[in-house]
Amino acid sequence: MAPTHGSFAHSLSRRRLLGFGAATLGAAPLGTPARASTGATGTRPDVIALPDGFRPEGIAVGRGPYAYLGSLGDGSIYRADLRTGEGRIVSQGPGTSSVGLELDGRGRLFVAGRDAGARVVDVRSGEILASYRLAATTPTFTNDVFLTPRTAWFTDSYQPRLHALPLGRRGELPAADDVVRLTLSGDWVQGAEGSVNANGITRTPDGSALLVVQSGVGALHRVDARTGVTRLVDLGDAAPLTNGDGLLRVGRTLYVVQNRQNAVDVFTLAADGRSGVFRRRITDPDFDVPTTVARWGDRLYLPNARFTTTPTPDTPYSVVAVPA
Repeated sequence: MAPTHGSFAHSLSRRRLLGFGAATLGAAPLGTPARASTGATGTRPDVIALPDGFRPEGIAVGRGPYAYLGSLGDGSIYRADLRTGEGRIVSQGPGTSSVGLELDGRGRLFVAGRDAGARVVDVRSGEILASYRLAATTPTFTNDVFLTPRTAWFTDSYQPRLHALPLGRRGELPAADDVVRLTLSGDWVQGAEGSVNANGITRTPDGSALLVVQSGVGALHRVDARTGVTRLVDLGDAAPLTNGDGLLRVGRTLYVVQNRQNAVDVFTLAADGRSGVFRRRITDPDFDVPTTVARWGDRLYLPNARFTTTPTPDTPYSVVAVPA
């Protein structure tokens, strides 16, 4: 039986939780040629083609020049070389969705699996190392994931809570029943059943709290990881983040993907994440409902989920690179 959020606060310290100090794709064509870029980016592709019918949503980039993408269709994991645009499926899907992704320094990919919970994949072997049923109630939609040194945090778009997997001192994965559930309160007002609420997740620049975008109401919340109490982040006169999806924070810069707006909004955050200032909006003619974002070098990479296009086995999908 998983602990409630009350025992969570008692048994796991804030320092440990926030990590202070430290379609079937088997026959899909792989390595589809991508359009080469010009100018300062040399021959790095601006658009990377994915297998037809892949239906990407999440993206993660490690230390090397490789992006990992998950399929909303069967959950397969595709690895793309950001230098050449070539790639291949490195883990065949279990038949359930892969949504948000996060890669750790041990070659393990943490995968948000929609109503299937979460799983951890070894990107070298493709093996599923562990699977977790995160929610105790339904409906549930495990949407995105963020790693601190001691915790894997998952958002649930259909329930007002976060799910956490506490990691060992050396990154050991928890047992299947060690899932921790943290109920969101304070300024958090859950939208109607079936609407997308908690979505992208990261943490404040000073590491003191988590940041979660609530898509349906267009709000960014600062979340106390010990109690679940949330406070709205003051973003000044910036437009609501109504279609806010993936979050990426680099220092005090926060990138917020606005999927159906085909845009990325850029903010400068206060160190504690209680406020932010809108700086600019990134758009690109190749965007087609991008959902999440990762960075490699001086570029951002966003998968086109194409939610406004009916998916078929022949529907083309891609990843778009833009200057960071």
